[in-house]
Amino acid sequence: MTQETQPVDALTEVEAKAELERLAAELARHDAAYHGHDAPIISDADYDALKRRNEEIEIRFPALVRIDSPRFKVGSSVVADGFGKITHSVPMLSLDNAFSDEDVRDFVNSIYRFLGQLPDNSIALTAEPKIDGLSMSIRYEDGKLTSAATRGDGTTGENVTANIRTISEIPNTLPAGAPLVVEVRGEVYMAKEDFLALNERMAAEGKPTYVNPRNTAAGSLRQLDAKVTASRKLRFFAYAWGEMSEMPSDTQHGMIEVFEAWGFPVNPLTRRLDSIEALIEHYNEIGIARADLPYDIDGVVYKVDRHDLQARLGFRSRSPRWAIAHKFPAEKAATRLTAIDIQVGRTGALTPVARLEPITVGGVVVTNATLHNAEEIERLKVRIGDVVQIQRAGDVIPQVLGVVSSPDDAITFEFPKICPCDLKTPVVREETAGGVEGVIRRCSGEFACPFQRKEHLKHFVSRKAFDIDGLGEKQIEFFYGDKTLPINQPADIFTLKARDEANGLQRLKNRDGYGDTSAQKLFDAIDERRTIALDRLIFGLGIRHVGEQTAKTLARAYGDWASVNEAALAIADGDKAAIEEMDALDDIGPAVVESIGRFFGEPHNIAMVDSLVEQLTIREAEKPAQDSPVAGLTVVFTGSLEKMTRDEAKAMAERLGAKVAGSVSKKTDILVAGPGAGSKLTKAQDLGVRTMDEDGWFELVAVKEA
Repeated sequence: MTQETQPVDALTEVEAKAELERLAAELARHDAAYHGHDAPIISDADYDALKRRNEEIEIRFPALVRIDSPRFKVGSSVVADGFGKITHSVPMLSLDNAFSDEDVRDFVNSIYRFLGQLPDNSIALTAEPKIDGLSMSIRYEDGKLTSAATRGDGTTGENVTANIRTISEIPNTLPAGAPLVVEVRGEVYMAKEDFLALNERMAAEGKPTYVNPRNTAAGSLRQLDAKVTASRKLRFFAYAWGEMSEMPSDTQHGMIEVFEAWGFPVNPLTRRLDSIEALIEHYNEIGIARADLPYDIDGVVYKVDRHDLQARLGFRSRSPRWAIAHKFPAEKAATRLTAIDIQVGRTGALTPVARLEPITVGGVVVTNATLHNAEEIERLKVRIGDVVQIQRAGDVIPQVLGVVSSPDDAITFEFPKICPCDLKTPVVREETAGGVEGVIRRCSGEFACPFQRKEHLKHFVSRKAFDIDGLGEKQIEFFYGDKTLPINQPADIFTLKARDEANGLQRLKNRDGYGDTSAQKLFDAIDERRTIALDRLIFGLGIRHVGEQTAKTLARAYGDWASVNEAALAIADGDKAAIEEMDALDDIGPAVVESIGRFFGEPHNIAMVDSLVEQLTIREAEKPAQDSPVAGLTVVFTGSLEKMTRDEAKAMAERLGAKVAGSVSKKTDILVAGPGAGSKLTKAQDLGVRTMDEDGWFELVAVKEA
């Protein structure tokens, strides 16, 4: 049994660390495919299972939680060409998932634990069907529709205003008395009957038919010609909001009633309920009616009804604490496994991918599934030619559950010992910190391996990194290894124009797929990214364990590139003070510090980074708000806090511009100690750190007790 298939409670700490690394990388890839390209490569069930396993491991091993944990991410980046971008005034976060009644009970109980005893001893929640469509934010100013944007990466979405105006269910104006600024959020979807009618029309015209309503709705909304969108008969349900200059109601359910009064469609199955049993009963009722609903759903969403309680609960990095999606079970089917291919990722990890005989499950044709690693193949006893059981939920490809039957001529798959890259370098099985063999096998070629180098470049230009318009994965494939105008390392991107001007007749504008205008647009887009935010640069380097959130944490902590670089080089040299300083940052653990040390301990990497930085102007991290007495200070909370929960204390400090650390160091400015404070208080006193109790904290920040 591999660590991937072991029960979470059977994992050692070393195994858990390796498993969290695998899960973070795999889920990031699936996020990009699903949210960014509307072309998912695993099933909802598979995806949800990976996320759930990740969370279970993090709960059991809190010290191992990665800053690039999938729990800290929302969707994926804007990738559509031809659409402008809109930055959401209020981020569009995703929801955590519940998969069982027990998960729902844990969610509700966690709300009570966070908030403490309420005067009426009850918390009402709303329950609404989770529509399987495309999230949308529609903005009105002075009662008029001014813009509409997709979720995108949660911060920036695609401007699809013209296409949204073609949906008759969405009003172009709001009634008199509506607030001056209104952002209505909800789901754009295609009804089942409209989807079937569209496919009948496409078939009659001899054109390819569509796979499912969700992807059809997403593709229809991203049409550059709004007339095409108008012909697809899209629909909309309103259920949330972004920026509001004035709140018309103080409850979730009240806002739904307001939306309906303004002319928006709202889901008739939405209920306001006040017990766990009532939530689960409503979920079961919707599940029974699911097949007969005129639209696709994949679960039920629960939200705390009162806005003041939502505000107290606040948010995690990627999701609100006051809401959760209760997902429906997966669907299952059987098909033949026709081949197993190997993919090499950015970090050199070799991942086997099952190629399946196409089969329709729930209206979706599925053809591929990940097999994770060699141990998973061995555990499943799967061979090429076997009929395998698969499962899926939603509209994407499945996971392999096991073998249904195996013909006599089935072929045992031999996991490669040589990387399929041109270098043919040996594949090594990664060892964990304790010297135990892990499940991850990597190409030993490192950056010399073209698969890894190419994937690093794709990561570098990704939307959450340098986000260069016109230079995405397809363009990296085009330029990588090119004989006349290669891009083989990040700095090559920023010398592209100069090298092109020296190429005579072989200039980019003369090559297939480019012309004067498109070539110039690419050069202009590259020039726009010569000035880059510090966190984007850090993330773009592709250091293992350093995800988007980790990069932001490091940028805020060190402020500028010179400080980050100095700290990283010191860590690579084994400087204990530098290691301790970085390790003390909240949510950054030894895995991140070790990975940064390894990366900056490699001369090839240092040369690559130095040549890149020479081409850039790197913006310093944003300064924290200066209107509070703790702005920019590093705060540590310890002991048993009595007047606020630890989560509330951390959220309060961050709102006030402070940095929250998990351990005391010379960089700590304030230690807030509750009863039972131990070694952290002693260390703070030894270091001369300013210490105070909760009353002192509230007095310092001039905030009334919660």
